[in-house]
Amino acid sequence: MSGFLTTHVLDTARGCPAAGIKIALYRVSGNSHRKIAEAVTNADGRTDSPILPAESFETGTYELIFFAGDYLRETGQAGAEPLFLDQVPIRFGMAEDDHYHVPLLLSPYGYSTYRGS
Repeated sequence: MSGFLTTHVLDTARGCPAAGIKIALYRVSGNSHRKIAEAVTNADGRTDSPILPAESFETGTYELIFFAGDYLRETGQAGAEPLFLDQVPIRFGMAEDDHYHVPLLLSPYGYSTYRGS
């Protein structure tokens, strides 16, 4: 099996997928961050293809940045500026050649993540 990375975003405050969220993926090495991909969530809150496909997969440390602030503003959930949540970073490691799924469960004042399937 070739490894790959997928993600999606669910709006837990509204109970629906979060469409239109920009996501950036970085490879992390020490204090160095190198952007390797960027995508936007579709109507199902997912990217149209793996954010890190099998042909680009390498084990290591990565960081997904979810640009949640723009979505929260557009959906009327933002509240006062500065936003409590604007950019949500999730740093994680991929140690095996496997499918990794890292979703974001989002609300205006909290978020969670897990390794999904």
